[in-house]
Amino acid sequence: MVCCRRGARLAPGFPPCPLQHPHSPAPVRVPRMTSPALQEVVALLGCPAAGNPAQYLFERAIAAAGLDWRFVTFDVQPERLAAALAGVQAMGFRGCLLSGPLQTLALPALLSLSPTASFSGAVSLIERTPEGLAGHMTQGRGLAAALRGHTDLTGARVLLAGAGATGRAAALELALAGALEVLVCDPDPARAAALVEAIGALNSSALPALVPWQTAVEIPERVGIVVSALPVEGSTIACSFSGLRNSVVVADCALVGQPSAAVAAGLKAGACVIDGLEIHCEKTAIDFQTLTGSETDIEMLHEALDEFLSA
Repeated sequence: MVCCRRGARLAPGFPPCPLQHPHSPAPVRVPRMTSPALQEVVALLGCPAAGNPAQYLFERAIAAAGLDWRFVTFDVQPERLAAALAGVQAMGFRGCLLSGPLQTLALPALLSLSPTASFSGAVSLIERTPEGLAGHMTQGRGLAAALRGHTDLTGARVLLAGAGATGRAAALELALAGALEVLVCDPDPARAAALVEAIGALNSSALPALVPWQTAVEIPERVGIVVSALPVEGSTIACSFSGLRNSVVVADCALVGQPSAAVAAGLKAGACVIDGLEIHCEKTAIDFQTLTGSETDIEMLHEALDEFLSA
């Protein structure tokens, strides 16, 4: 299987393939202000915020778009999150990104939630609207966008490892994209069963099923996409996949500098792999467009993320 996106890695022995969107230096633009008096401000609220590439990526996209915006990063303790979000609203920030445990803790402080945020029980992006703060969960959309660069999601049969917030967001986006079957496994059987039930309640073509959790999860022959949405930070979960083959697309949502275990195993099997960097860049592009109304270059974001992780 040939992958033609920059973020995907090819197994050894595969010939190089051309980029679908060759990167060229962005033209120099004169920054434009969206308000005659004030700069728009976007923030990252993290716990911890250190090591998060959001500001680095957003500032690169802001400069390329010629926007006179500012991005700021704050480390916010969970018990101060409500006050921090009130500050976002009071000071007129355009919006903010959330990371870590703040993604689930923010729900009570928001006026409205997108369908994905409601389904996943978490928010990764908050947008200030005239009515109040609106929460979005864009990690699943980033995954779906990355997958579409390599395979057709309509009629796909997917094995999803992980039924937490990221896994739930991924499941909803896959179902909405027309996946025919979503097989769910998670080290917490109750959490996996809850996600299977939630998928079954959707008005979609996706048929959910529960797969028993094992240290080496068996990939059924009918599955064409394998998604790992397991947590990384502080996780001691060890998961591998049995039955990987070159006809499968493997996607791992974990944002790590080195190939994850799932990505490494996919490469060894000759599969098309999509790492967390590609997924994160797609998510960042979605976040940027949601807040600014402007599109940004995925290749530019990937280069910036490479720079950030290699610094």
